[in-house]
Amino acid sequence: MTEGGIAQRQADPEAGPPTGGAVRARRRRLLPWKHRRELTAEQLRRRKLTTRGALGVCLVCAGTLGWSVGRALTYPGKDSSTARLAEWARDHELGFVVNQLEDWQYQLDPPRVGGVLPAGALARMNATAAAAGVAPAVGRPLIALRAPMRPLVSPALPGEGVYRALATAHGEPVVQGTYVRPDGEHTSYEAAVAWISGKHSRFQLHPGFREPGETFDVPPTIPEGDRTNLVATWNGGFRITDGGSRGGFYLDGKTAGELTDGAASEVFYRDGSFKIGVWGRDVRMTPDVVGVRQCLELMVDGGAVVPDIDDDSKWGVSDQSRMYVPRSGVGVTDQGDIIMVVGQALSARSLAELMQRAGAVRAMPLDMNRAWPSFMSYDGSRHPDNPTPTNILDFEDPPDRYYTEATRDFVAVYAR
Repeated sequence: MTEGGIAQRQADPEAGPPTGGAVRARRRRLLPWKHRRELTAEQLRRRKLTTRGALGVCLVCAGTLGWSVGRALTYPGKDSSTARLAEWARDHELGFVVNQLEDWQYQLDPPRVGGVLPAGALARMNATAAAAGVAPAVGRPLIALRAPMRPLVSPALPGEGVYRALATAHGEPVVQGTYVRPDGEHTSYEAAVAWISGKHSRFQLHPGFREPGETFDVPPTIPEGDRTNLVATWNGGFRITDGGSRGGFYLDGKTAGELTDGAASEVFYRDGSFKIGVWGRDVRMTPDVVGVRQCLELMVDGGAVVPDIDDDSKWGVSDQSRMYVPRSGVGVTDQGDIIMVVGQALSARSLAELMQRAGAVRAMPLDMNRAWPSFMSYDGSRHPDNPTPTNILDFEDPPDRYYTEATRDFVAVYAR
């Protein structure tokens, strides 16, 4: 018996042993609350108020969470539900959860090693005859089809590395593209390489209405009336709003984030021209700059893949640099033409090697994972003021993703 029990027995020697009800009551009193029967009217009133208040707080929290998630699932644009939920999580400082889930998904379902291309991808690679009948425009030289790109896998498949016209303007193949397998192990996947004539194109940076998170005069879409001579679009890079890009965004005098020396940068000029380089070294702010999009660091510099391409800390979170996932990147040749690469299963190294092999002397990473990489070409032969978009590779969003409001920034290319 406890000291308290001994004292009680000594104070009341005639008291019998504690009954079962007394034991149960004593046990109830050990809990942080009392039974309703043991409360006074005032205590009961306070408990009701406290309970109702706690329930109200829970309902408000649940309602706020539901409203917030509901907004993320219903905002304009064509992002998938998965992409919307991931963006919502990153917006609410839960990016580490998204990254961990992506890592687990990759470990459970890594890309297949070996195998052959699916029938549709193989047919797309084989379709090389397109520009042979293109006639030169009067008074202007024909833009020749590029020489075939040397494939990374031997022996090459029919059509692998062979360029064809993706978009023409004034009878010239201003945008050209080809398909290759990304490496000798992941032979059941495709990477697409696009080439754009820098001399015959003008380039426009567009914001997304959620990323980079500011309001700009340029719309987050390509509206009707602004689509004539549109020949290509491609996606932006890592997020500005959470610092993932490690750089900033500038458009028409307004900056989101901070333009950072040393960052890989797409730079857009008032005359429609376009450059890629290291901010502060190759490119910098001048009066004729109208747009800048920064993302990480150059992957190709001086015509060579950078020595630290396998450094995980540079190209993604944890070991994502070595993951073979959908990726995108853009580069420039020594003639000023543009190289754009998107792939279904690329590591940081294989992306860089593809851009370098395609002719880029400077190249930078853009976004990754299935929801964001994109490259579309546009055919205006039937409807010049509303050309038909085509995805160079099948990713999550449809080819007309930039004909509606886009959540993230992108680049539009027009024929001069």
